[in-house]
Amino acid sequence: MKEIVLITGAGGLIAQELSKKLENEYEVKFLTRNKKHENEYEWNVKNGTIDETAFENISHIIHLAGANISEKRWTTKRKKELISSRVDSAKLLLNTLRKKNIQLKSFISASGINYYGTKTSEKIFAETDGPGNDFLSEVVILWERAADEFKEKNLAERVVKIRTAVVLSEKEGALKKMLPPIQYYIGSPLGTGKQYMPWIHINDICSIYQFVLKNSQTNGAYNANSPEHTTNKNLTKQIAHTIQKPIFMPNIPGFVLKLIFGELANALLEGSRASSQKIQDAGFRFEFPSLQHSLENLLLKKR
Repeated sequence: MKEIVLITGAGGLIAQELSKKLENEYEVKFLTRNKKHENEYEWNVKNGTIDETAFENISHIIHLAGANISEKRWTTKRKKELISSRVDSAKLLLNTLRKKNIQLKSFISASGINYYGTKTSEKIFAETDGPGNDFLSEVVILWERAADEFKEKNLAERVVKIRTAVVLSEKEGALKKMLPPIQYYIGSPLGTGKQYMPWIHINDICSIYQFVLKNSQTNGAYNANSPEHTTNKNLTKQIAHTIQKPIFMPNIPGFVLKLIFGELANALLEGSRASSQKIQDAGFRFEFPSLQHSLENLLLKKR
């Protein structure tokens, strides 16, 4: 009999791609705001409601729910939404498990590589390093603290937190946004372009979730980013090279981005490096450790 995995954030790219990897070995259920399929169950974090039948016989929860960090300007209201969508959703799951007296084998939570802050420096951060002191760090600290409660309150045998970098996919996210300007000869680096941009191929991030789900010895936080580091300028050039387009335009000045995006611009103009050695030491192997190989796979496979 297959173990049952309940995944939140059903509409997201990672949830959809991950479910394809899991469906042969596990029974997959989703929590979603709008039920469309038989294996989907509705919840509403804002209202604190959840379909408790989703929890029947589950062994694992993979918690991917969370509002998009870069979708809107960071107004005071938006900042609260970014935190609530991660923290309050976890609390709703926790309270439901406690109410139904369920102990999971594992609670696996999405997290962010921005835990370490977004300041560009020569340091390469490992999981043993402490958090940064900006807004995104605060989001991740609260996010992970909410995940840790599942272990602390004996509702999960283990908790794993996946500190995710920028996910490269041709379907959505940063790569899809960067592609059109480059295709139309108006692509350019942001700010100095020297800021590091931790990244990971969509296949690899899904494989990391699959890996930690299947390997019960994994515990705690793991950086989920490719071992090859890159800057915003290099990524822009590599995309252009892959699709054989030149880069003519000068860098977009930082003050312009700040006028357009407000505080959110800081996340675009700064970035640090992180080490993925811990997940590799646990036995995980990247399929796409090279940026060029990743871009060729994502951008040329349909040609």
